[in-house]
Amino acid sequence: MIVYTDLLSNDELLSDSFPCKEIENGMLWEVKGKWVVQGALDVDIGANPSAEGGDEDEGVNDQTIRVVDIVDTFRLQEQPPFDKKQFLTYMKRYIKNLMPKLDAEKQEVFKKHIEGATKVLISMLKDLQFFVGESMQDDGAVVFAYYKDGAVDPTFIYLAYGLKEVKC
Repeated sequence: MIVYTDLLSNDELLSDSFPCKEIENGMLWEVKGKWVVQGALDVDIGANPSAEGGDEDEGVNDQTIRVVDIVDTFRLQEQPPFDKKQFLTYMKRYIKNLMPKLDAEKQEVFKKHIEGATKVLISMLKDLQFFVGESMQDDGAVVFAYYKDGAVDPTFIYLAYGLKEVKC
């Protein structure tokens, strides 16, 4: 399995078990999330509780919660939304901190295409949710989520050059 960690915070943000699609010249990765139910399962074993003297509720705590698989798996922490000014300030700081971590070849490609990727994110800003890794470091990567074309499940966007591949 391959896990992708944030180059700046080392937080685990994604794995290869979630297929991704490169967009914006490979600057961004789009990953489909899914709402899942966690908690007690209602298993029908074919028994008839009333015929067997059983009760409908035998004291089992059937608390279930709905979570988004990516958020839950990587313990992402939702953050308040950015306005345009806050987003641009974040991106400038993120780019400044990320550049020294990239090799020369990646730096050139990154410089060439990051502006286009940033414009795409700005155009979507009002629809985005913002998540950070478990450590909640200010300078780390932000993972963006939105509901594509009225979808029920969220789509996540990652800044691809800020991810490091780690084989497990």
